Amino acid sequence: MQEGLTKEQIEQFIHMGFVRLDNAFSKETAHQVRHILWQDMPVDPQDPTSWTKPVIRLGMYTQPPFVRAANTASLHKAFDQLVGPGRWIPPQSIGTFPIRFPSDEQPNDTGWHVDASFAGADPTNYLEWRINVRSKGRGLLMLFLFSDVTQADAPTCIRIGSHLEVARLLSSAGEEGLSFMELASKLSALPKGEPIIATGKAGTVYLCHPFLAHAAQAHRGTEPRFLAQPPLLLQDELVLVDSPKGYWPVEAAIRMAL
Repeated sequence: MQEGLTKEQIEQFIHMGFVRLDNAFSKETAHQVRHILWQDMPVDPQDPTSWTKPVIRLGMYTQPPFVRAANTASLHKAFDQLVGPGRWIPPQSIGTFPIRFPSDEQPNDTGWHVDASFAGADPTNYLEWRINVRSKGRGLLMLFLFSDVTQADAPTCIRIGSHLEVARLLSSAGEEGLSFMELASKLSALPKGEPIIATGKAGTVYLCHPFLAHAAQAHRGTEPRFLAQPPLLLQDELVLVDSPKGYWPVEAAIRMAL
């Protein structure tokens, strides 16, 4: 298991917006997580004819395998390196699971977007949640692969370098920032950038800048794809100017963009 990011990986995070960690958690933990999730879905894991929906979403899970997956030594080291020691909150759940199934039906959630990080006027309406240039509340976007994901298995699309363009968009929006939908509507006007897909074995984690634009895809493979996308929550706010101690990579990327 990898212990810590290399200098090259940190530079990749700043300039491209993401870094991939292989074997960030164990295959056994991934198996335990999938076992729990199968029990919570109205489908039969042995009967593909019961997989009638392109995606099933499950909520926050706090059982030991989920928490264990998000709190390995290599992940904690990477959090320190990207966000700064003592500035993030150890994950106590693994976020939401958009579990994607092989289907000819097109899912309705494949648009490019940036995940919001703090509540708007109505905290229950996620489309009104907001993002500002200091990424209030969120230190990282994370993609946890709990099953093997190939090109056919609905891998998440990542737009390389989009975090820099998004930072520039947010810079003029002040402390209030933009809502999830307001920002999503502006992404099509940005330079397209090179897209990649988040493939890998179960146990792979993509640590992404919180401003990175990404999108879901339809599943064209044969086995369901299990992925979680939790945020790394912040203990302390990001600092973009006048920091006496310098800037961590998540801040350095925003400063470079501006």
